[in-house]
Amino acid sequence: MAAVNFQSDSVGVRTRRRVMSRLIPYLFLMYVIAYLDRVNVSYAALQMKVDLHFTDDVLGFGAGVFFIGYILLEIPGSLLVEKWSARGWMARIMISWGIVAMLMGAVHTKNQFYIMRFLLGVAEAGFFPGMIVYLSHWFRYEDRAKAVALFMSGQPLSNILGSPLSGLLLGVNWLGLAGWRWLFIIEGAPAVIFGFITIFYLTDRPHQAQWLSKAERDWLTSELKREQQAKDAFRSYGILEALRQRGVIFLALAYFCIVTAVYGFTFWLPTIIKKQSGLSNLQVSLISAIPYCVGLATILIVGWSSDKTKERRWHTALSMIVASTGLLLAVVMQNNLWLAVTMFCVTAIGIYGYLPGFWALPTSFLTGSAAAVSIGLINLIGNLGGFAGPYVVGYLSNLTNSFVGGIAYLSLSALVGAFLVLSLKKHDTVAAR
Repeated sequence: MAAVNFQSDSVGVRTRRRVMSRLIPYLFLMYVIAYLDRVNVSYAALQMKVDLHFTDDVLGFGAGVFFIGYILLEIPGSLLVEKWSARGWMARIMISWGIVAMLMGAVHTKNQFYIMRFLLGVAEAGFFPGMIVYLSHWFRYEDRAKAVALFMSGQPLSNILGSPLSGLLLGVNWLGLAGWRWLFIIEGAPAVIFGFITIFYLTDRPHQAQWLSKAERDWLTSELKREQQAKDAFRSYGILEALRQRGVIFLALAYFCIVTAVYGFTFWLPTIIKKQSGLSNLQVSLISAIPYCVGLATILIVGWSSDKTKERRWHTALSMIVASTGLLLAVVMQNNLWLAVTMFCVTAIGIYGYLPGFWALPTSFLTGSAAAVSIGLINLIGNLGGFAGPYVVGYLSNLTNSFVGGIAYLSLSALVGAFLVLSLKKHDTVAAR
């Protein structure tokens, strides 16, 4: 029996390593591309304000309307990953959003800006919740937060790489086109290319993976089935019942608050630094990358800690409290650029530290279609915050000629999100072992 257990453990270790090394680097790359296309407008805005005479409220609304389009196909997209093909759906998303992202370079009026941002959201809808559902097809509960942390570290890295790249592109004027137009064209192209690669690279389910041996496929399929049966034994939720669960509702409301703070901060950071410093666009983009370097380290450390301790709730909530504190202190220190940037680094610790623990919560008590729909709902409600954050900050800035009120609003939103996560009871987030 000991020999059998040893052999099983050996197969398990080998399988986990192979799955991690095969899938996570590619999912990471996909997420870098996705997030770059989502936030490059924050750098383009530095020139669009001048070239197209856009006010802060126009830019904020345009940034936010992306999420209105995004939520339309959120739940259907998650279900398609669960029921149909993650590979096919992800490829479709990347190709369509890449095309729309490139067409952003042809915008001339605010209405065109709004329409293209809306269509970009529609094109990208279902990408992130689909990723979370896809990870649940390949990683056991105890490995999931680390897997989420590794692929989602693409989010801060896209800002680290995208900030200087965007700053450089803003300085070109090829073929008589302004730099911000080339920014959209060049940064949108990789999504189309990798959309086609995705069709051939990803595998939908472990039993289809020819890059695993039969023993490895059998081990992983058995482990995931055992985990699902354990959850079902604790409580089996249908789709409609899952949507009524207290844990799902609280996570959705918490995510709304969190996303409000995250995207309000992410979109307006370059503009705030520009206004405080008066530096060139390239200098602003380089400084803007600093908080994301801190965020990249944080997401990996917190993901490791969350899996090590098998604790999700406090890792998530404490991160958001840190984000709230950083934003509040940035308001207090607004007259000193480098003190404010330091506080933005503290903010980045929070807005990236919450990610691994938070997205391991829904799949800790839901499986199958119920998990897919609930993740879609959480992301749907949460992404309304992606509209609220940038728009409210832009509106308040236009109204008061200051970012103080907007940043304070983001700080409060992060704090409310933390308390909503802490209000989850133990049975709301019980883990199936």
